[in-house]
Amino acid sequence: MTLANIQKSLAIVVGAFVFYTAATGPFEGLIQRALFLALVATLGFALYPLGAGTRWRPVGLAIDLALCTVVLIACGYVVWNYDEIMTSLPWATTTDKVLTAGLVLGFLELGRRAVGPIFPILVLVGLGYALFGDMLPGPLRHRGFDTAFVTETIFLGDLGIWGMLTGIAATVISAFVLFGALLLHSGGGQAFIDLAMRLGGRQPGGAAKIATIASGLFGMISGSAVANVATTGNLTIPMMIRLGYPRPFAAAVEAVASTGGQIAPPIMGAAAFVMAEILGMPYTTIILGAIIPAILFYASVFVTVHFVAVRRNLAFVPEDELPAWPAILSPRRVAPILCALGGLGVGIWLGRSIATAAFYGIVGLLVAFIVTEIGRMAPRQMIGKIIDGLEDAGKGMVIIGVLLAGAQVLVSMINLTGIGVTLSSLIVSMAGDSVPLVALIVGLVCLIMGMGLPTTAAYVLVAAVLAPAMTAVGVSPLAAHLFVFYFATISVITPPVCVAVFVGAGIAGTNWLPAAGHAVRLGAVTYLVPFLILLNPGMLMEGGPLSITQAALSGAALVLAVPALLTGSPLIGNRLIDIALLVAVIALALWPNLITPIVALVLFFGARKLGQRKEGSLA
Repeated sequence: MTLANIQKSLAIVVGAFVFYTAATGPFEGLIQRALFLALVATLGFALYPLGAGTRWRPVGLAIDLALCTVVLIACGYVVWNYDEIMTSLPWATTTDKVLTAGLVLGFLELGRRAVGPIFPILVLVGLGYALFGDMLPGPLRHRGFDTAFVTETIFLGDLGIWGMLTGIAATVISAFVLFGALLLHSGGGQAFIDLAMRLGGRQPGGAAKIATIASGLFGMISGSAVANVATTGNLTIPMMIRLGYPRPFAAAVEAVASTGGQIAPPIMGAAAFVMAEILGMPYTTIILGAIIPAILFYASVFVTVHFVAVRRNLAFVPEDELPAWPAILSPRRVAPILCALGGLGVGIWLGRSIATAAFYGIVGLLVAFIVTEIGRMAPRQMIGKIIDGLEDAGKGMVIIGVLLAGAQVLVSMINLTGIGVTLSSLIVSMAGDSVPLVALIVGLVCLIMGMGLPTTAAYVLVAAVLAPAMTAVGVSPLAAHLFVFYFATISVITPPVCVAVFVGAGIAGTNWLPAAGHAVRLGAVTYLVPFLILLNPGMLMEGGPLSITQAALSGAALVLAVPALLTGSPLIGNRLIDIALLVAVIALALWPNLITPIVALVLFFGARKLGQRKEGSLA
């Protein structure tokens, strides 16, 4: 049996496990999580073999088998001793310490292979701090914990590696990874591309707008901005370059649009589910609060692309390259997507768990797919597409499982040592209880801490360490968590470690530095939206109709003024006057008052109208 066949078989088993537990309900907490991590680890070592293609692969194989065996024994130990672990306070034995060390080492090594060294290093720093933090001077010093206590925290309870984050990964997030994979393999992926091409292709900057729409649609069901760039970027970036777009600009558009999918409901890169659990809020509250910021993000990208396209006279996509509306709206294309979303909505409306709602969506999707493809596709081919979806979902769950297991270890060490509270107190003391100053410091630290990390892992880290600083100065928990989440997310387009830009620039065949400059400009409004959340609760759909209206108007003014300022789009026609007017519009938009954003919009459109009349009279 070849390695590819082993990988495929294991991935299908992981996908089938998730489908089964979503349908019937999960096993008991630690049992579900241990079984999930055992399957994920086994698949992970098969997908990321150590030393593959080198002469020392036999040594790598031996290491892989040893680590995988220890992980499986550790997971099996927890399943076998579940009742004792949950009903007593077991003391850590030497065996427990060895199993804990092997389990953590196995997942950190998988994390290094799957996403790079940064995150495993952070987890190791957290473990080192827990074990040796009593040796540090000053406020960072804690009383110290021995290996037995750390082992009991990580392994012999539900606060460590078997904690809440792993539980979400093993149930809700994995169910939505399966939902997304099956949706894409049933034709949803091509439907998204076709719809994006039809909606954006014949507008100024059409190819860039196609990238924005397609990446947003993919990103809403994807767990990774980087993976989203790699998926849709292979289509959209070459299209933009072929139509005359500068290579750095093409790379930046795709990177920013793919990042936006991580802050767009319903999934938000899986962070919506994690946030709901951390805050103890309904999932629907989280996604409702994220709607306006997500709309503002994509509107700002669209407006920026439009202004750049008009100034540079960028080409339209030729009509003969665009799909026809009848093909896009045919039942074969539309029914699986509508039935999938309908099943998901019905599950939520009936009050089922989110994982069960995802199962309803999967059932609706599969039924619609089979009904619409009967007579068009052979049964063997239909089954093959479903199996391909299970396989892709299983592979996608490896990164999710590995990251959240590692993140759970890190969070447990943060909570154990109290470093999160310590850092929050230091930030508040530095800022003197000033909300704007605390927010500025937290935003900068989030950008730094999120660099090089996937969305969900970045959010978990900053939520544990920095969100308490926001709530300590009176910011609501939801606003605080969305604030740190947005800044951690946009770190993937922020230099110097802008990993989404790196991938886009690689596809475009260009230097990453100019692409990063374009990316910051395209995503500029997102750097301001978190502060707008703090100024106006209406941004989170709170505070009543007037507050929501004020938030929408303020956001609209920013979406127009910030891109115009950064792209040099003219208003009156005199650059200095235009800059002054746009700065005034931005200041009015940020002022927390219902009238000022209206004045800002009137000022913007009035100046633009005056400039158009002046240009017409000169012509």
